[in-house]
Amino acid sequence: MADTFDLTVIGSGPGGYVAAIRAAQLGMKVAVVEKWATFGGTCLNIGCIPSKALLHASELFEEAGHSFRNFGIEVTPQLNLTQMLAHKDDTVIANVSGVEFLFKKNKITAFRGIGSIGAPGRVLVTPEKGPGQIIETRNIVIASGSVSVNLPGIEIDEEKVVTSTGALTLKEVPKRLLVIGAGIIGLEMGSVWSRLGAKVTVVEFLDRIIPGADSEVARQMQRMLQKQGLEFRLSTKVKSIDKQEDGTLTARLEPAAGGDMELAEFDAALVAVGRKPFTEGLGLEIVGVALDERGRIRTDAHFKTNVQGIYAIGDVVAGPMLAHKAMDEGTAVAEIIAGQAGHVNYGVIPSVMYTSPEVAWVGKSEDELKAEGIDYKVGKFPFTANGRAKAMLATQGFVKILADVATDRVLGAQIVAKNAGEMIHEIAVLMEFSGSAEDLARTTHAHPTLSEAVREAALMCGDGAIHI
Repeated sequence: MADTFDLTVIGSGPGGYVAAIRAAQLGMKVAVVEKWATFGGTCLNIGCIPSKALLHASELFEEAGHSFRNFGIEVTPQLNLTQMLAHKDDTVIANVSGVEFLFKKNKITAFRGIGSIGAPGRVLVTPEKGPGQIIETRNIVIASGSVSVNLPGIEIDEEKVVTSTGALTLKEVPKRLLVIGAGIIGLEMGSVWSRLGAKVTVVEFLDRIIPGADSEVARQMQRMLQKQGLEFRLSTKVKSIDKQEDGTLTARLEPAAGGDMELAEFDAALVAVGRKPFTEGLGLEIVGVALDERGRIRTDAHFKTNVQGIYAIGDVVAGPMLAHKAMDEGTAVAEIIAGQAGHVNYGVIPSVMYTSPEVAWVGKSEDELKAEGIDYKVGKFPFTANGRAKAMLATQGFVKILADVATDRVLGAQIVAKNAGEMIHEIAVLMEFSGSAEDLARTTHAHPTLSEAVREAALMCGDGAIHI
């Protein structure tokens, strides 16, 4: 009989591969089951990593065509979409190969195929070809991730009507691109194709963009993206998309509240209305693992399901569908299984939208603080007053810090700026230690840097900034 594993992880995305590696570090014998040909899940293969490669490349293309001349650099860029997509593919290969190396380094056994739970302590592996296998295991972590949500009346073909997956592989720049959904994925991918020459129309059912983000940030970003050429149709829904014989798409648009329908023509459409947990084929009903009303696996504070020895993490459980949230849960669940005190602080998980400028936030928004009746103060500093931003011609945006009036403890922060996703972390670290705005304001920041704006915003929570 084959040896019994201490832990078997179903899925090798950010949550799954981190759980496996951390468990191996803690001395466990670990198996991972992955149905795809490569490790890394959605994030590394068709999500975070390839989209950032295209975002960065398209930003450089945009800058070369419009900003370089202001720095005394005269160029006329030509788009080589084939090479840009090849760079994206090379980036993916490098990252997924890195996970494979880490599995070998940590002596993790990989099984290829669809993983399902036949019984507590038993995982069935069904490969694409050949006989199946049975894994005997003391513990199981489900890290099966999520999939894109589709809309009724819209048929996805991943060529003309695409999800985020197909948006990474369009063979040519569409003249007119419809983006359904003004969340992070829609705005990021819409930005990519807009910079490369597409006329982008974003249709959003709600009356604002970036649901869940601070409403002031959303308003400011909408104005910035409109200046970049994106058109927004808020409080609007897409009822259907018809494909014409010439390849044109005809979209039927209606007011969200009801009203007159209108038809609009596009060359491609991206459906980016969110993601849902992927639980299909896991055998959850066989072993009795409970789901909540939204199809997520129910877990307790220690990631345990209602079935002994079965845990779940990442997009398949409650909480924000973020790779780094899944990674933290992967570390925590491995430590809990090993008898340690694994923990995730959900109040200090940063979010980033990698548009240009980037948007980053952590902790509470003003909207949330108002709704909770918390007495807070605002420290805000614009990048128009930051020396490094002026030198870089990157003065769009601001830093906003929200602190408790009574204690000065930082409760949340929002940054709209070039490299906002990098700058948000000093505030996250401060919040992990329950730091105050004054703590941040009294911390020396190198000059000249964009991060000085963070300090200045913290100063605004007290007697005021120096440079404004």
